[in-house]
Amino acid sequence: KKDFDQALAKYDVLISPTTPTIAYKAGEKSDLLSMYLGDAYTIPINLAGLPAITIPAGFVAGMPVGMQIIAKHFAEGLLYRVAYTYEQNTAYHREIPAFLKEGE
Repeated sequence: KKDFDQALAKYDVLISPTTPTIAYKAGEKSDLLSMYLGDAYTIPINLAGLPAITIPAGFVAGMPVGMQIIAKHFAEGLLYRVAYTYEQNTAYHREIPAFLKEGE
C-alpha cells in the first residue's frame, strides 16, 4: 500500500496491464495455479483497497488484452473520466476478437 500511495502522490492515475499474459480461449487452460496467477496484477490493488477499472486495450495474437487504471481512494470519478476519454479516442471496446467472428 505504501508503494501505491507514493506513486499516486506523484501521478493522478497508474496504468498497468490487467493480466500478466494474453487471454486464453475457453477450456484451453485447466491448471488452477496458472489461472489464479492471471489475477496477479489486480490482487495487489484490491488488497491495498484502491479503486481500479479495467478496459479493453487492444489485441495480441488475436486475443483481447486489458488495461487497468488505478487511482487514489475515493477517486472513482477520475477513473471513469480517464476510461471514458480513452474509449472515446480508441475503438478497442467496439472490436470483436477474430476467433468469435469466425465461430471458433
